[in-house]
Amino acid sequence: MKPKLSRSLRLAAAVFCCVFTLSACQKATTPEAEKKVNDAMRVSVPESLKAQIQTAEVTSQDMSDTLRVAGQIDFDEQALTRIGASVTGRVTQINAQLGQVVNKGGTLALINSSELSGSQLAYLRARSEKELHRRNVERAKTLFSADVISAAELQRRENEFEIASAETRAAQDQLRVLGVSAAAIERLAATGKIDSVASVVATIKGVVIERKIAAGQVVQPSDVLFAVADLSRVWAVAQVPEQQISQVKVGQSVSIEVPALADEKLVGKLIYVGQTVNPDTRTVLVRTELDNTSGRLKPSMLASMLIESAPVPRVVVPITAVVRQDEVDHVLVEESNNYFRLIPVKLAAEQNGQRVVLEGLKPGMRIVSEGAFHLNNHRNLAEMENGG
Repeated sequence: MKPKLSRSLRLAAAVFCCVFTLSACQKATTPEAEKKVNDAMRVSVPESLKAQIQTAEVTSQDMSDTLRVAGQIDFDEQALTRIGASVTGRVTQINAQLGQVVNKGGTLALINSSELSGSQLAYLRARSEKELHRRNVERAKTLFSADVISAAELQRRENEFEIASAETRAAQDQLRVLGVSAAAIERLAATGKIDSVASVVATIKGVVIERKIAAGQVVQPSDVLFAVADLSRVWAVAQVPEQQISQVKVGQSVSIEVPALADEKLVGKLIYVGQTVNPDTRTVLVRTELDNTSGRLKPSMLASMLIESAPVPRVVVPITAVVRQDEVDHVLVEESNNYFRLIPVKLAAEQNGQRVVLEGLKPGMRIVSEGAFHLNNHRNLAEMENGG
């Protein structure tokens, strides 16, 4: 048993020595590998490149983020009116068509209404009753002066006149509700001629964008017959995701890109930011107002809204300082003894020749601001020559 045990112990000791020796070798080589990698990321400026290399200190500047959201051109709802009939009746004539420009007060359609003629007749009757009671009061005053009738009789006739006057005013108000103008009421009172035709009148100057009426159709005051919009000013509206709404405030400058206008940029200011979130899309409605006297902007045109957030201090580097290495952005940071180290950074999109630094740099660090591309090529060549 002893010789077998001795051989087992010697074999175990040999294996342990091998493992320990291998581990020791790995520990010895790891710092060397790390040193080799670190050295590969460092570079000094050769004489041939000194004229092309410039350094600068990393600084922070007030920068605005630009938020791009999809939107569209829309009607200015404050300059859009929906027009209906003022009476119940049958359409006898249509004067306005879709897309037609109409003036304020222009007649869009005519409606024949028995309701209108009945109200005019009621007004004439009330007016006639009023005139009759007025004469009765004048006669009563004469008789009362002659002591023919009592004061109570005079008072009764005056009361009847007051009631007739109130009924006349009520009939006149009813005609106004039915859309009869003051001038038309005066003509009716003067001539006694009843006109059963009512006009559907444009309340603003604009373009007819809806027409829901046909000849012979019976309409009521609750029906919308026309929609007229003033297109000299329009809205650009967009839906901002709720996660980004904190970047958006009324009064911010915005640019509008309209593909139908070859992505021409229109400038405006936000006039409205919604107070609620759409629960289906998780977005908030924003809008701006645009001048459209030329008529080029059409409601429902697609548009992109570029919203500039309020400026905040951000660390920035010039785009000439950024080099692309292994699909990652890098900059060359100055160390001691004219050496520079290539370090990875996380950057935002370019703005006016600069990149905002999200991670990797702090203000006060010095970097290669010009010639970084050439210096990094020199570093790559040196690494290849050294077997990197």
